[in-house]
Amino acid sequence: MSTLIRTARDGKITKEMEIVAQKEQVDVEIIRKGIAKGRIVVPKSNQRDTQPMGIGEGLLVKINANIGSSKRVCNIEEELEKAKIAVKFGADTVMDLSTGVTEEDVNNIRTQILNEIKVPIGTVPIYQSALRALEKKGAIINFDEDDLFNVVEQQAKEGVDFFTIHVGVTKELVNYLKDHPRNMGVVSRGGTFLAAWILENDLENPFNRNYDYLLDMAKQYDFTLSLGDGMRPGSIFDSTDYAQIQELIEISKLVKRAWSENVQVMVEGPGHIPANEIERNVKIMKSLCDNAPFYVLGPLVTDIAPGYDHLVSAIGGVMAGLAGADYLCYVTPSEHLALPNKEEVKRGVIASKIAAHAVNIAKYGKKASDWDYKMDMARKNLDWEGMIKHSIDPELSREIHYRNGDMDDDVCSMCGEFCAIKILKDALDKKASQK
Repeated sequence: MSTLIRTARDGKITKEMEIVAQKEQVDVEIIRKGIAKGRIVVPKSNQRDTQPMGIGEGLLVKINANIGSSKRVCNIEEELEKAKIAVKFGADTVMDLSTGVTEEDVNNIRTQILNEIKVPIGTVPIYQSALRALEKKGAIINFDEDDLFNVVEQQAKEGVDFFTIHVGVTKELVNYLKDHPRNMGVVSRGGTFLAAWILENDLENPFNRNYDYLLDMAKQYDFTLSLGDGMRPGSIFDSTDYAQIQELIEISKLVKRAWSENVQVMVEGPGHIPANEIERNVKIMKSLCDNAPFYVLGPLVTDIAPGYDHLVSAIGGVMAGLAGADYLCYVTPSEHLALPNKEEVKRGVIASKIAAHAVNIAKYGKKASDWDYKMDMARKNLDWEGMIKHSIDPELSREIHYRNGDMDDDVCSMCGEFCAIKILKDALDKKASQK
């Protein structure tokens, strides 16, 4: 069975390419060429019917929302509702990062999300492998190679569209960290599972050693590989260090191997990065990986803001997007504190959507700014219902506007009769009536 990238390289146009071109308001040939070169990905499994969307060069910046249970908090209905809220407020993709309570719970959550959410769905399959090892073998790191690849294949058959796989966490890199500790060590869960397994078994990362087998599965199910940044900095003091860059160099080689096998691939990036290093990080990645789509967590530009990390992430997201990042992973207010609730998922998505939208306005002008124009015309006309309608969160806009009771049709409670727009409008209307 031909993959999407193979079809694009054969010069053929597919329905998926046409849908993405229509959404992006570009010629479909731009989409085909971008896929063929590896600079655009369309994460869409051949096992499930989803709405295609594109990520990459020349396309609007997209956002992802993470949901999923933990060993301490597991409510299947709640996680499904979080996924629906994420999509409602603008998430282009959803990743299910469930880790508990049981493997059966994890399977049930993923099945419901795959059945009911029509945007592309991603997972980190090593989470389920680790949970299976904990249940059946007594410890998280007691998984073996079969456990890792069996879970990938299981989820691929179910229709997962893209997988985060920490292929760049190598034995050499893990051994380096033993003698050169970082401020925050390894904060990626998937990266940590593999690093601990490597230390325990004194063997190479199975995903790295058997990368060709992973590519074979990707070709069979046409899922997209998202090469995870297991060494992403979890502290601004670990930013752009040896471990992070060496992993990226390894990932750059794996990107080219994926392309040679006609597999769609994108690259994940940091993490906690001071603002002055963001542009450099994006350019390093784009240079090393031949402009493969770049997927960033945040970045978070400071470490002091638990409870407000969605804002920290949005600041970094704007800077990363302007520097060339293609895809932003949201961060919620509960990052570093707790499993997010539904309201925190909503706030995380909205903050990330605002960041992506700001980048898209700067990069693509009218294609992205029509929404703002509609809002501005409503403001100009003091059309409050129009302003509420065009808000990113209409419910909150309505609640705030009317919280002091019914207002005059023309003004809000901040300026009242001192409203600049109303004063000028009334003066111009009066002048016009005197002519």
